Amino acid sequence: MIPDDGRPVTGQEWDAPTPLGARGTLPTFPADCLPDWVAAFVKAVAEETQTPVDAAGCVALAALSTAAGGRAIVQVRGTYTEPVNLFTVVALPSASRKSAVFRAITSPILKVEAELTERIKPQIVEAELAREVAAGVAEKAKAKAVSSKGAPDALADASDAAAAIEEITIPVVPQLVADDVTPERAASILCDQGGRLAVLSAEGGIFQILAGRYSGAPNFDLFLKGHAGDMLRVDRRDRTEHVETAVLTLGLAVQPDVIREIATGPGFRGKGLLGRFLYALPESNIGTRNVDPDPVPADVAATYEERLMRMVVHLFDWTDPIRLQLSPEADELRLDYARKLEPRLHPRTGDLGHMSDWAGKSVGAIVRIAALLHLADNPVDGYRLPISGDTMAAAIRIGEYFTRHAEAAFDHMGADPETERARLVLDWLRRKQPARFTVREAFSGLPRGTFPKVADVLPSLELLEGYGWIAMEPPPPRNPKGGRPPSPAYQVHPQISGPGA
Repeated sequence: MIPDDGRPVTGQEWDAPTPLGARGTLPTFPADCLPDWVAAFVKAVAEETQTPVDAAGCVALAALSTAAGGRAIVQVRGTYTEPVNLFTVVALPSASRKSAVFRAITSPILKVEAELTERIKPQIVEAELAREVAAGVAEKAKAKAVSSKGAPDALADASDAAAAIEEITIPVVPQLVADDVTPERAASILCDQGGRLAVLSAEGGIFQILAGRYSGAPNFDLFLKGHAGDMLRVDRRDRTEHVETAVLTLGLAVQPDVIREIATGPGFRGKGLLGRFLYALPESNIGTRNVDPDPVPADVAATYEERLMRMVVHLFDWTDPIRLQLSPEADELRLDYARKLEPRLHPRTGDLGHMSDWAGKSVGAIVRIAALLHLADNPVDGYRLPISGDTMAAAIRIGEYFTRHAEAAFDHMGADPETERARLVLDWLRRKQPARFTVREAFSGLPRGTFPKVADVLPSLELLEGYGWIAMEPPPPRNPKGGRPPSPAYQVHPQISGPGA
């Protein structure tokens, strides 16, 4: 029996509802899966900066990618290869000390960059001087050819002297890292650096730049090709820039709202860029931080700096990329993971079907992570050793962490259509604040473009019931005289319908 105000005589027992789209507590970055020297530093930086370990862990992977990107590939099977670069993005609110984490993790790379620059300066000076001398010789040869009125021998000497200038190549100042850079400038730097570059930033400005902040039009070409390791050719007014293999690393820290904003940016999803990032959405610890944390132990910092710098320097001089192989144990683990993943990608029945553009690349991402872990442990002779089963198992654990966080990120971006439809129903309930409602009442109040038929509302109601926002009432007894059965009815959580809602 329902009283005149529409409220049931016996109230529903309610637990606290689960926020719509929440997938429970997200896992913490598994720092123990990293090589010991990296793991120790990541944990120490997280303690000193009082930041979630996820931040240091993701930036550390980007640092390893900076060291190895463009200098190694994994020969997975047959013609299937994977480069070893990653795109990582960690979302933390303002005042989370993202810059401090970036400084600590990436400073050895910048130090190596400075040392490489000092090492190459004498070669630059020598090449510039040689070119000036050759230019002087060419000028004299040209003058002689002119004064001889084009005598064959003089013309040949002038031509040879001009060609000699072009044969002298002035080395480029090494640049491993860029920050706030346009896609056009990044492409030029990458080509100058032999096809490799890392964009590491504690801000999310690169997304606005990609969306066309300066150019007025989105430009994803470098970032799509740079993730896959594809050929890049850019025609400028004065020259053509070309590399056979473009390898880009991205390591970013952004505020959580940026994750939602990029989903609405023109082309970010459709062009496939969002599916290339490894997302981390750790819970902020602002308000619970230790104001007197332990600093990073000196020996831990020294070991990290020495090992990362050695890795960068050793791999920097490789021109042809190292080809890494998977051990039989590692390959079987990869295949087992891929077999279990495949049904989850189904567009209708798979739990990852709504984000298959990301999940479909997760096996490749795991292979890349395994290669980075392998090279971090074996920077000098890693090409002689296959990637072990233990290393692949560690990479899979990291991959599973990123899968859980990607689900949360894509939900945050509104990538799950059913969750978005359920949000529309929840918004309607919050506006109307009914104590109970029928399916037909909900259908009447919802947009026809999203819910063209009454039956289209039912999956959203089922989802809301599962999250504890509504509860279906038992169906009333059938009318012995027949007639149309009443529309199913639901009670509404007091958080929406109760006093003060």
